[in-house]
Amino acid sequence: MDRIQKVYGIDTEAVKNLKQFAGQEKVGENHDMFQSLLDNAINNINTTNAYLSNAENEKIKFALGETESPHDLTIALQKASTALQYTVAVRDKFLEAYKEIMNMQI
Repeated sequence: MDRIQKVYGIDTEAVKNLKQFAGQEKVGENHDMFQSLLDNAINNINTTNAYLSNAENEKIKFALGETESPHDLTIALQKASTALQYTVAVRDKFLEAYKEIMNMQI
């Protein structure tokens, strides 16, 4: 994940927080941990949406001939693609974990 952040500048604050929370074992902190993870997930979704919106705007500018450099379009598209792939991967892992929890016997 660090390479993705360095190359594409994608916000991976949730990954940093996951590393931080990995050491927490107190029961009282679980609520705060869940709230923080939920907030980070929402922020990452908003960031992904912003990258997708920026890519659409760059496409429109390129189609209208308003852009000076096609590199801006390429960079915006790559950021949007990587952010979307990351978001989908996190979603898939979440759903996999949810299904595993639901299949547990009590």
